[in-house]
Amino acid sequence: MGFKNLLCSYEVMASLLVQVGMLREADGLLFELEGEGISLDNHEIFSYLIEGYVDMKELERSVFVYDFMRMKRTELAFRVSVDMLDFCGKLNCAEAKTLENLVILLCGNGKTLEARNLVKKVLPFNPEVSSLVFDEVAFAYCEKKDFNDLLSFFVEVKRVPSVVAANRVINSLCSSYNVKMAGFFMQELENIGFKLDEVTYGILIGWSCREGNMKNSMNYLSLMLSEGLVPRIYTYNALISGLFKVGLLEHARHILDEMMDRGTPPDISTFRVLIAGYCRSRRFDLVKSLIHEMDSGGFIELSSMENPLSRAFTVLGFNPLNVRLKRDNDRKLSNTEFYDDIGNGLYLDTDVDEYENHIAHILEESMVPKFSSSVRKECSNNNLKRALVLVEEMLRWGQELLLPDFSMLVKQLCSSRSQIKSVVNILDSIPRSANKLDSETLNLLVQAYIKKGLLCKAKALLDEMVENKIHIKNEIYTAILLTLWKKGNMKELNYYWNNACRNQWSPGLAEFKQLLVSICHRKMLRKALQLLEVMLLSYPSLRLDICHVFLEVLSTTGLSNVALLVLEELPHCFMLDPARYNKLIRGLCNEGKFSLAFTLLDDMLDRNLHPCLDVSVLLIPQLCKADRHEKAIALKDIIVKEQPSFSHDVHCALIHGFCKMGNIRKADTLFRDMLCNGLIPDGKLCNILIQGHCQGKDLRKVDELLGAAIRKNLELSHSSYKHLVQLMCMKGRVQFALSLKNLVLAQCPLDDLIIYNILVFHLLSAGNSFIVEKILTEMEEKKIILDEVSYDFLVYGFWHCKDVSSALHYLTTMISKGLKPSKRSLRKVISSLCDARELQKALELSQDMRLRGWTHDSVVQTTITESFLSCGKIQEAETFLDRMEAESLTPDNINYDYLIKCFCQNGRLNKAVHLLNIMVKKSNIPSSLSYDSIIRGFCARNELNDALDFYSEMLNWCLAPRIDTLEMLVDSFCQDGRTEQAEQLLSAMIRRGETPTREMYGAVIKSYRKEKNLGKASYLMQAMQDSGYEPDFETHWSLISNLSNVKAKDSDHSRGFLSRLLSKSGFLKKK
Repeated sequence: MGFKNLLCSYEVMASLLVQVGMLREADGLLFELEGEGISLDNHEIFSYLIEGYVDMKELERSVFVYDFMRMKRTELAFRVSVDMLDFCGKLNCAEAKTLENLVILLCGNGKTLEARNLVKKVLPFNPEVSSLVFDEVAFAYCEKKDFNDLLSFFVEVKRVPSVVAANRVINSLCSSYNVKMAGFFMQELENIGFKLDEVTYGILIGWSCREGNMKNSMNYLSLMLSEGLVPRIYTYNALISGLFKVGLLEHARHILDEMMDRGTPPDISTFRVLIAGYCRSRRFDLVKSLIHEMDSGGFIELSSMENPLSRAFTVLGFNPLNVRLKRDNDRKLSNTEFYDDIGNGLYLDTDVDEYENHIAHILEESMVPKFSSSVRKECSNNNLKRALVLVEEMLRWGQELLLPDFSMLVKQLCSSRSQIKSVVNILDSIPRSANKLDSETLNLLVQAYIKKGLLCKAKALLDEMVENKIHIKNEIYTAILLTLWKKGNMKELNYYWNNACRNQWSPGLAEFKQLLVSICHRKMLRKALQLLEVMLLSYPSLRLDICHVFLEVLSTTGLSNVALLVLEELPHCFMLDPARYNKLIRGLCNEGKFSLAFTLLDDMLDRNLHPCLDVSVLLIPQLCKADRHEKAIALKDIIVKEQPSFSHDVHCALIHGFCKMGNIRKADTLFRDMLCNGLIPDGKLCNILIQGHCQGKDLRKVDELLGAAIRKNLELSHSSYKHLVQLMCMKGRVQFALSLKNLVLAQCPLDDLIIYNILVFHLLSAGNSFIVEKILTEMEEKKIILDEVSYDFLVYGFWHCKDVSSALHYLTTMISKGLKPSKRSLRKVISSLCDARELQKALELSQDMRLRGWTHDSVVQTTITESFLSCGKIQEAETFLDRMEAESLTPDNINYDYLIKCFCQNGRLNKAVHLLNIMVKKSNIPSSLSYDSIIRGFCARNELNDALDFYSEMLNWCLAPRIDTLEMLVDSFCQDGRTEQAEQLLSAMIRRGETPTREMYGAVIKSYRKEKNLGKASYLMQAMQDSGYEPDFETHWSLISNLSNVKAKDSDHSRGFLSRLLSKSGFLKKK
């Protein structure tokens, strides 16, 4: 392989081999590289290789490659973490969690030694390392049966193993070897400080009973009791079972009495062991006694007619019909197995071998309980609380939950919304089992996390599933995408969106609508169209429904114009029904896109379809305003004809339309026609007419309508009141406006603040500030509390009346009351203070804004900074702006164009550049004026490279520099001896369709003359003439004197250079 020196070449070759199906060759190449220490971290190649082997039914090879990938991942994580620890020393919380995860990963991949070394490396700087880390190493050694190394590990790290880890070791030794070896190991653990608890003793007792060594079990029981430990019920059950095993059934009852005396009440499992033992020994009289005891203790309910023995067999798990106790009455062929107290021969009518095996199994399980099967049983009975208790006990007893049972438990916990916290706890306590869950369970787990709001855990698990190529269900991607849309985290959303699309994800129809609403609210059209494509490909039979949903959502989320474009692209067979036409038109009207709504209306009417009433009422006024009143009248006539009961509504809409178009005469005519047709005007119509005549400034008609409204006790709308007050204040009828206020307050007492706000605003707009003071006093007497709108009206109004002190007073009062002024109020007051040279007051107001974290917009920052600059306080101006940036008080739409120019004029070029960079970072394109100022500033400092950089950046923004800027740039390059670059600037101008000035050409030509580069000078002279400029005599003569001896090189030019030059310059007449 001649191209082994390039890593990317390996990837290309391996990828090509996999693509053409040469899997063995690709396999050989990859592993040969690994053998040479060259590692390819392209997981995609390995993934395709695994898929290829699976397709070819070479499953063993595919598993081998998969395991190799996992080992690579583990080794990489190990190397990275060791490097990290070399620098870190003391771990923070996140790094400590990373350590836990890494130890789990290493131990799970058989890298116990690496995990051990990693813990030893970390421990000196982090003595508080979690016990989970040591437990995982202990569990890994248990799996390898390497108990000596396990012991040496705890000796090296000078740690005492946790009870969970120690019990796992003891249980493993007992199951793999014997109790004797476990006892020796336990002594070693005690030597390093481990203290046995009742569960540790219980494990040793149980296994001793299973081995039939009751002497040993009794010795452990004695040790336990001497240490003041109370045996668990599992220990008592094991002792009872062990006694039955060795035939000491007469002592079994003593154990039951002992446990009750020591305060450990038996449960049904204890009675089950006793019943099993007595049934095995055929002591059915004692069995009956136990059943009655269970009945009296509330463990079972025994009816008077029920046979106690039948119930006993049921407790043991037998079918009572299949196991019966019978008297032997056959005199010829005896079946007697045993005799009762009075000598009757009895026998069991059942399959005796099956009976004995079942009894033996119960007794064996009682010695060493199998928690995993018990958990499975409780899950089957849907008793999750008991199952969780058993899992906790299982961990303490040093046992592991079998993967199918663990999966079953996790699934059931995920199905219960109240148990999600339990799922988290179990997965944290059994992390390695969690890594082995099947895809179905993992999908349920992610879904449960999302529903509970545990988004971080859901994302972490989902990322791991993606990395391990585990199938992810559609509803999982849908759930996390919906959640991320609500959170608004666009970076993560794009990541999971792309993953979902790569995995052929498609949501259900209901979820499609939810997602689409979220997407359209954020105006992300590309994703909306992408989602539409996904749905159409996934559900071809539902295409019409999908398109209808798509158009409906676009219409209701402010994208009706897009809906129209989509509608145009759909096949002609896709026809809108009236309901969807109405939704589209309604959406367009709500968005203010009336011209598009009119187009859709025309299309609808052409198809002989008619809009519904509310859509017609929306359209009619806008049609009138657009000077399409004929169409509005036609629409009115359609509604009157088809729905005569709604005649009043469409007449009102049409009158409103005439008023909007300023045609009050037509509105009055239509109103009279309504009266003639018997339609009674209501408050809505009266308000429409009042507003129309107010806009027409017809005081006489307004007075008539207002009088009619008062006589008929019709309520004035806020809009009518606003129009009336505005008109009265403009016409100087302030007293009338005050009287009108009293009238409206009587009609709408609950809206008193709104009514006063409208009055105050229009009084101040008309310059009646003296009356406003009386109004405010009246409001105070009525205990009407001013809100943000009230104060903003006062601030702006007094500013409008040139009363800056009052505006400042109400602004500071507003702030002191915890109300936030509008940006307009802040701008106006601060600008006025700076204009009045009261900079200190403006700064005090800015300080109040800073303390509350309020942004300073462009006007505020510019006004204050300009005031500093006008006073010569340049450093204070810079400090102010620096504070704005440091405290994040600069809005995203900041505009520093004017300040950039000011700082350049004051010689603070670096500050100007910094302000421009802030604008660019916030995605605001500075104006050409800013770039011009900065380029000229760099030219003045002869920093031409920087000037050229900003010139290039300016052109990238498609901004045109000023001519004088270009002249200065060209002249500066020439003076610096960089004539060729100056010439390039001219050439670039010509390519852009611009014409360099005479001064630019002159500067470059002059510079070439100084450099004695006469050829370039003459070339530019020609270009200058081609641009329509006549060179000056001095330039001509200089070139003539230097080039007069130059002869023509071209056969077409027989004359000398001088003749040609003078001819083209117009000094010689052509013959």
